[in-house]
Amino acid sequence: MKRFLVGIACLVFCIPGFAQNADEPASKDDVILLLRTMHSHDLLQKMMELQAQSMQQLTRNMLLKDKGSVPADFDEHFQKVMGDLIKGMPADEITQAMIPAYQAHFTHGDIEAMNTFYSSPVGQKVVQELPAVTQEGMKTAMPILMKYLSEWQERMKHEFEPAQRSSPAKSGGAGAPTQN
Repeated sequence: MKRFLVGIACLVFCIPGFAQNADEPASKDDVILLLRTMHSHDLLQKMMELQAQSMQQLTRNMLLKDKGSVPADFDEHFQKVMGDLIKGMPADEITQAMIPAYQAHFTHGDIEAMNTFYSSPVGQKVVQELPAVTQEGMKTAMPILMKYLSEWQERMKHEFEPAQRSSPAKSGGAGAPTQN
């Protein structure tokens, strides 16, 4: 009977010390487990590849608009440059740098709940499909974004036109002779 009471006392007083409260801050290990569950390295890689495709199209459209043509080797050159950028991406350092942000915004309980979701079949589907969803969404959003950026660029030109006309660099600089 004595051993039973000691066992119960140990359960009551010792186990809470080992169990982490859901409202406590997330630990570094909590966040690392979440990022692994979400396949963050793969997700970062896929998202960068999709961003590169969007940037290529955006750059191509801007060149066509501004210059009227695109260099013949544009696609090959752009893909090589972006491929090098993505391959050299310091994914481990980025992951480590993100951990404090997760810890600042999520509790241990939040991270546990996210791990539960992302470990589920639906959560894994979200991780798997998110890059494609983003790409498709960007494809349809790109014309809207291009129109907006073009209109914004025109507004900025008109906004700064008076300042450019009166700037000393335009009128010959500070050493330019003045007429009397």
